[in-house]
Amino acid sequence: MRTIMHVDMDAFFAAVEVLDNPEYAGKPLIIGGYKDSPRGVVSTASYEARKFGVRSAMPISRAAVLCPHGIFIPGRMYRYQEVSEQVHSIFPEFSPVVEPLSIDEAFLDMTGCEHFYSSLEEMGMRLKNRIKEETGLTASVGIASNKFLAKLASDWRKPDGLFVLRPHQVQGFLRDLPVSKLWGVGKKSEAVLHEHGLHYVRDILPRSLTWLQERLGAALGLQVYNLARGLDERPVTPMRDAQSIGHEITFDEDQDSFSFLRQQLARMSEKVGWRLRNQGFYARTVSIKVRFGDFKTLTRSHTLDYSFNDDDTIFGEALHLLQQVKLKPVRLLGVSVSNLSTGAQLSLFAAEESPVSKVTEVMDAINRKYSRGTITKGRTLPQDRGEL
Repeated sequence: MRTIMHVDMDAFFAAVEVLDNPEYAGKPLIIGGYKDSPRGVVSTASYEARKFGVRSAMPISRAAVLCPHGIFIPGRMYRYQEVSEQVHSIFPEFSPVVEPLSIDEAFLDMTGCEHFYSSLEEMGMRLKNRIKEETGLTASVGIASNKFLAKLASDWRKPDGLFVLRPHQVQGFLRDLPVSKLWGVGKKSEAVLHEHGLHYVRDILPRSLTWLQERLGAALGLQVYNLARGLDERPVTPMRDAQSIGHEITFDEDQDSFSFLRQQLARMSEKVGWRLRNQGFYARTVSIKVRFGDFKTLTRSHTLDYSFNDDDTIFGEALHLLQQVKLKPVRLLGVSVSNLSTGAQLSLFAAEESPVSKVTEVMDAINRKYSRGTITKGRTLPQDRGEL
C-alpha cells in the first residue's frame, strides 16, 4: 500500500502579500485587480474575504459587491513564483518522488519513508514546520493511501491543517461528501447524477459500474465508480520536462498604445528569461500571443539557429514579431519560449561564447540577493504613449 502526502499552501497569494505587508493581516484581502477593475478576476482571497462569499475565479466586480470594504490588489506573480520555488525546493528533502501540481501544491510519494518518523502525523508536521521555517507561511497536509484521498485530506482541516486518512476510515469519510468532490465530476456530470437522485457519495455506491457508464460514459463512469470507493491507482509522477516557458497578461482595458505594449513585452521577456535561466534551460523559439478586444487571437513564432536564455534575445525577437502584426486595441499579450534544452547550441556566426551577457549575470545576482525586480532595464519602465 502506498503512502501519499498532498501539500497545499493556504491562500497562497494572499498569504505572501500578508507576509510582505503585515498591515494586511486579519483583513479581507482580494488578489486579482483593483476594486474598479472591469475585467479583473479573483485569483486568491484571504480567509477573511472568503467569509463574505468571495471565491477564486469570481469577477472582481462581484467580489466588490460582496465585500465592499475589502482590500483589492492586482498581485505580484514574480513574487509568488519566487516563494513557490522556495517551497518546492523543500519537497526533495522528504521524498525523491515529487509531482508538482501547481505553484502552491504537490504530491509526495512517501512509501518506504515512513520508518524515518514516529508516526504519519509526525511526518506531516515535520514538513509543515520546515515550510514555515523556510518561508514563514503555513501549509495544509493530507496523508492517505492514494492521490485522490490525500488531496481530500489536505482540504479537510484548512487552514494550517494536518489530517491522516487511514484505510479503515475511508468509507465513513467519503459517504457524506457531495458528488462534486469526486475528480472529473463537473457541472454537467453533477447535473446528470442529481437528475437520478445521486447527491452524495453514499448514493452512488448501490449503482453498478454499467449503470454509471451508461449515463456518464465509459471513462468517467469507471472513474466515479472507483473514486466513490476510495480507489485510485495513479502513481505520483515527477514533473515532465518543460515544453515551454511563458507569461501573459490580460489588461483591465483594451490597450491602443504601442509604447505601452512594448513596455509590457519587455517586462514579460524579463520574467520568461529569469525562469529560463533559473530552471537551467535554453530555448530556440520565441512566440507571442495577441488577443484583441473582439477576442480574435493570433500567435506568431520565430525559431533561431542557436539557443539562448537571455532577456535581450527574447525581447528583440518578441518585439520584431509584434511589429509585424497589424494591431488594433489589445486585450491580452503574451510571450513564451520553446524548443527547450539543457545545453546551449551556439550560432556558427556567434561572436561570443556565452549566450548570457555579463550585464544579465550581474542583474540576476542582484535580483537573487535581494528580490526579483530589484534591478531592471529601462525598457520595462513606462514611456510616452503613442497611439497604434
